[in-house]
Amino acid sequence: MIDEAGATSGFVESVEALEAIYGKPGTASLVKEVDHIIAPYAAFIEVAPFVALATSGPEGLDCSPRGDEPGFVRVHDERTLLMPDRRGNNRIDSLRNIVRDGRVALLFLVPGSGTTLRVNGSARLSVDPALCDSFAVGGKAPRSVVVVHVETVYFQCARAIQRSRLWDAASQAAALGLPTPGDILDTLTSGEINGAKYDQEWPERAAKTMW
Repeated sequence: MIDEAGATSGFVESVEALEAIYGKPGTASLVKEVDHIIAPYAAFIEVAPFVALATSGPEGLDCSPRGDEPGFVRVHDERTLLMPDRRGNNRIDSLRNIVRDGRVALLFLVPGSGTTLRVNGSARLSVDPALCDSFAVGGKAPRSVVVVHVETVYFQCARAIQRSRLWDAASQAAALGLPTPGDILDTLTSGEINGAKYDQEWPERAAKTMW
């Protein structure tokens, strides 16, 4: 149990202790991992409209959602992925990290599929005009492209998706009662940012800056 001070007993302090608790992974869990993109994994990437991008930098870890038209992450070859950096809020947390520490991890999701795909590797940021232009949508090119060198790639089984009922329409009803971004900004700024106005204006602002 965790006491009022946040302390608890029973922490695992070594890899040996951890392995003693969990045992050895099954054969399928090991053979699914390869150091390049095989055809079945490429098929998954080519239809995925969403990926979580994890990076690391001097300030710590970061994980950022990336979404676009299905297949927006391009399989350049069996060891290289290309991902356009679409317009956002200009915090560029992930990009700062990549410039300073290239280690990245990606988790691909395909709506309706319980299987996810994990890629680990290193990345660099390219602003090559021809490369950026090749990802243009409606005449608008991304300002940069994340070039990922693949080191490991493997699928994750469907247990997490099934347990969470992520694609179950009934489970999505919980989102209806969540605070809006405007609510959050209103709270954080003690009303200096008008939350209702922010929420009202956001759809039009997003439509104009989607690409």
